[in-house]
Amino acid sequence: MGTRRGKILWVDDEIDLLRAHVLFLKSRGFDVIPVSNGNDAIKIVSQENIDVVLLDEMMAGKDGLTTLSEMKVIKPGLPVIMITKNEEESLMEKAIGSKITDYLTKPVNPSQILMACKKILEQKSISSEHASKNYMEEFQKISQMLYENLDSDDWINIYKKLAGWDIEFDDHPDLGLKETLEDQVRDCNIEFGKFIEKKYIDWLKEDRHFRPTISPDVLYKYAFPYLKNNEKVLFIVIDCMRLDQWLTFEPLLYDFYNVRTDYFFSTIPSSTPYSRNSLFSGLFPNEVQKLHPDIWERAEEDETSMNCYESQLLEDLFRRESIDLKNGMKYLKVLDSAAGWATDKKLSSLLESSFIALVVNFVDVLAHRRSDSEILREIVPNEASYRSVVRTWFQHSWIYSVLRKFAEHDFTVILTSDHGSIRVRNDVKVIGDKDTSPNIRFKYGRNLNCSPKYSIVIKDPSKYLLPDLGINNNYLIAKENFYFVYPTNYHKFESYYRDTFQHGGVSMEEMILPIVTLTPK
Repeated sequence: MGTRRGKILWVDDEIDLLRAHVLFLKSRGFDVIPVSNGNDAIKIVSQENIDVVLLDEMMAGKDGLTTLSEMKVIKPGLPVIMITKNEEESLMEKAIGSKITDYLTKPVNPSQILMACKKILEQKSISSEHASKNYMEEFQKISQMLYENLDSDDWINIYKKLAGWDIEFDDHPDLGLKETLEDQVRDCNIEFGKFIEKKYIDWLKEDRHFRPTISPDVLYKYAFPYLKNNEKVLFIVIDCMRLDQWLTFEPLLYDFYNVRTDYFFSTIPSSTPYSRNSLFSGLFPNEVQKLHPDIWERAEEDETSMNCYESQLLEDLFRRESIDLKNGMKYLKVLDSAAGWATDKKLSSLLESSFIALVVNFVDVLAHRRSDSEILREIVPNEASYRSVVRTWFQHSWIYSVLRKFAEHDFTVILTSDHGSIRVRNDVKVIGDKDTSPNIRFKYGRNLNCSPKYSIVIKDPSKYLLPDLGINNNYLIAKENFYFVYPTNYHKFESYYRDTFQHGGVSMEEMILPIVTLTPK
């Protein structure tokens, strides 16, 4: 006999006729307690540690459903497999409503019983074993790809796989592969930084129809085709949302929408004043500067003030491209929950508009507030917890309510992000004067310099289509998970920012973003 695989309670008023089945399970390493009535079953559940119950639905005296409900009061999480002769749909609905784990229809053979018990008792270990084996195979493939001449689609696929494994390992914390995955993500980000440094300037020279999709191209490629066909569009930007976060709450929308996910690259710096202004204007940052110099005055270190022009940028874009919005445009930026639920309540006043733009700040606010709050750092210590909090927020949020309601109207919903974020781990000292920008993942100022190992050093901003901020002004864009710290009060700021979520640099997490098209079912 093999090692113990679990304790099974089998409840059937004809249990003596199932002796061969019981012996078969015992021969496979299971402890089996056979009982012939519901009362004995309830007593055993209250006294012993049972792993799974096999429960006959039709029994003399206390029937299966009554026994089930009483056992669930004692141990709500106890797995129960209902065995029944009755295939009536109403009975199955009652059983499922009473939270059975599975059901089998009589007559049952020993192999059926074995597989049903094994699925419940050993699914996690089997799943973990397969996850470990499959990831190690994937690890080798991705590691080999890093030696190849990768294009933008290759990098999107690599990041999709890595994000998927990161989520997968949330369900298998005991595998010990999280650290291996983190090391591989860093290796990939080293090569991704080289790729962006090599290819990004070339993308800027290409026509939007032929280059990888960048922030200024998003509305052209995803919204304009619907608007030109006189179809209504709801355009949602969840500030700072990463691909892995989207993947965790995407399934919540399956009941309401057909979901198609494409991908694009954020402009650099992958920071709100640059990437989101580009998203709404259809322009690169230096083009925005030329048309709207007021946005790029020297007060630009106040990122909030730099994104007060999005409605105007949208209007200018539609005017330049002769997009006729017959029923006008609405632009809403929602900064807190109260404003969000107020938006949800006044939804009917928005539905006539041809184009609605909705900016949602929660994910970005969470990242920034976490830097200042010990409680939030405790709640959100890493990427897995960040994903979990974002999913919980979304599931109970006003934006989820809005999306469910829009599924009943003739809108195509386009949902995306302006940039992602990365948990920074390694500091880099940078010397700058009092006018140097305070950003952690990118900086601009006079005569800034840094090793190309840690950052992209941009001495000629025009090549990157970045705003010209004066003579001898240049940009530093952090690579991998590095962050910039001044030598003054170095230890204070090094420890303050370490392990915080930041954006503005060059990493897959910040730059490779989902662009999701939702069409109501």
